[in-house]
Amino acid sequence: MNETRYSVEKYKNRIMTFLNQGRKKPIPKKDLAAKCKSNKGGENFYIALDELCSEGIIFERKKGFVSCEKYGYFTATITRLNKTFGFAEKTDDKSEVFIPGKFLMGAMPQDKVLISLIESRSGSPEGEVLSILEENLSQMTGTVVFRAGSYFIIPDTMAKSLIRVDNMDNVPFEEGDKVLAEIIKRGSRHSEHRARIIMAFGSAENAVSCANSILAVNGIVPEFPFKALKEARKIAEAGIQEYEYNNREDLRDECIFTIDSAEAKDLDDAVSISKHEDHYILGVHIADVSYYVKGNSALDKEALNRGTSIYYANKVVPMLPKELSNGICSLNPNEDRLTFSVFLKVDFEGNLKNYTFKKTVINSKIKGIYSEINTILSGETTPEILEKYAHVMDSIILMNELADLLIACKKRRGAPQIETVESKLIIDENDVCIGVTPRVRGKSEMIIEEFMLLANEAAANYARIKEVPFIYRVHEEPTLEKAEKLKEILLKIGVPFPNVDSFKPAHLAQILDNARESPMFPVINTIILRSMAKAKYAPEPIGHFGLALADYAHFTSPIRRYPDLSIHRILSDTIMGYDTKWLEKRYAAFTANSSEKSSRAELTAMNVERECEDCYKAEYMQKHIGEVYEGLISSVVEHGVYVMLENTVEGLVHINSFPPGNYYYDGFMSITEQLSNKKYTLGDKVRIKCVKATVSTGDIDFVFAEESELQSEE
Repeated sequence: MNETRYSVEKYKNRIMTFLNQGRKKPIPKKDLAAKCKSNKGGENFYIALDELCSEGIIFERKKGFVSCEKYGYFTATITRLNKTFGFAEKTDDKSEVFIPGKFLMGAMPQDKVLISLIESRSGSPEGEVLSILEENLSQMTGTVVFRAGSYFIIPDTMAKSLIRVDNMDNVPFEEGDKVLAEIIKRGSRHSEHRARIIMAFGSAENAVSCANSILAVNGIVPEFPFKALKEARKIAEAGIQEYEYNNREDLRDECIFTIDSAEAKDLDDAVSISKHEDHYILGVHIADVSYYVKGNSALDKEALNRGTSIYYANKVVPMLPKELSNGICSLNPNEDRLTFSVFLKVDFEGNLKNYTFKKTVINSKIKGIYSEINTILSGETTPEILEKYAHVMDSIILMNELADLLIACKKRRGAPQIETVESKLIIDENDVCIGVTPRVRGKSEMIIEEFMLLANEAAANYARIKEVPFIYRVHEEPTLEKAEKLKEILLKIGVPFPNVDSFKPAHLAQILDNARESPMFPVINTIILRSMAKAKYAPEPIGHFGLALADYAHFTSPIRRYPDLSIHRILSDTIMGYDTKWLEKRYAAFTANSSEKSSRAELTAMNVERECEDCYKAEYMQKHIGEVYEGLISSVVEHGVYVMLENTVEGLVHINSFPPGNYYYDGFMSITEQLSNKKYTLGDKVRIKCVKATVSTGDIDFVFAEESELQSEE
């Protein structure tokens, strides 16, 4: 028989036929070739064999080839790596599989791999990498060290092993530098990989260097492409011409102003208010960014790619160039600005009765500052601040009134009031973190939040009623599995859980309200927060569980969020009278694409911001090694407990540093020493000592303070 008698596809079919029939027994290559009637060296047979292996359909074990499906092997993508383990996402159902470090085979993030399940220690799926099907172009960050005459990189996250540096002539670097490197040669273990340095950022002891490396490894480039910058500068230089006020309602003489943080330069939103016989009219005026950033322009493509502005420490990587974000689009005081306004009619119960969207032009009367307005509302202000706000004081009083009604309305509809802790980093002139404090949220912040929520609700409601393509901000209810786990944990700590078939936001709200004055409230709040799904963007209006709203979108921040910019375009065309059929044709595919990319970009931004913040916190704590603090156990894991200090810094007390004993982790919220019954439980107050802070990774290590240290502190 001629060796090319069968095509590659024919050989594939024959190979699979033989591997799928009979018992689960490997077939040696020689026997398989004979069964497929291929002469020795038959080219198409071996091509078919290689392709089936690379596709993860068959696998070669020691004694021969097997069908992956028959053996329960499956393909997956490595999603993230830690020092001693990794995670992979299954190709078919996107579920997650834990992989111990010794079973990773040197796999890197985004590699496509073949996995076999192994016995699980935790109850969750665990696996072993059998082969790497597709290698991703892998980059990593780490710190350069010099050992035994060679340079190595200590990876930040992906492995414990040092990785040797090859090709050292590309980029100048020094020992101790934070670097971005790429793997240029793979081994069967991470320690066998070889890397070349592609960027050096300076000392790994400086948080600013580490933050720059985090941006780089996530593909975030602060600089804008030339074409986008050129468009932005052209727009800024042109300014606003008189003809651009045509077909806009002129609100420049109205009492409209912004309220934001003192350091904010990208002012998206301004507000106005009036009170009538039986209702308020709240005006929310948003920068008309879509007027300047046209679809498919260089600016638009870059904004879609970025998805969102990224804020960390004292820095921002903006979605749009500063010529727009801090300039012609920012609602700066005493400057004419083009806006997209929504006028919201709200009754005296806080219910939204009606709304109208209009293109407008405004001139903000003042740059209101949260902290200053908070002093006015608390009655603890100064004559200077009173003078500054004198001509908008009546509006501030009305806004406070209306916000109280909206907050009460939100509570009545059952939106759970989950508390979150944010950090404020104090950075000196050398970009060094010299302080960490909780970010205080005062009444004026709550006022603006409630007003923006109402405007966002109106935008989503308008789009849903008009049945136009749209991007909604959606938040699904907790999965049945998470709801059951939440119920189990709460019942364990004695918190009653409603016996209902359908889980509603009001049930969570009631649990939180009942516990608000309890010492257990921080624990219950944390447990509920972790049970919630992650909000995302979607083209379908499935509602927002956390806000207890059927309609919700992001309309109010088009300078810094791409979904807001997207829906401004759609709403602009809708109020201009374009019919649904035309809008569907123009925006249906766009909304799906924008939703998906924006959700991904948001997740990346959140991770980047958190990782950068961790580096700055570690930089701050390096100056406080040996000091004793009181904190709350914020998380309990198998390898120890995380403790959060009053200043929001969080560190790990590793189980290896616990007092001697035999410890048992309950899988939920506590670690118990079995002889003494001493427990470390989520929410417990503990005294700790800071023993280590690694700026490069953002890791902070605590140990429980000893009695002698507690007495000396006192």
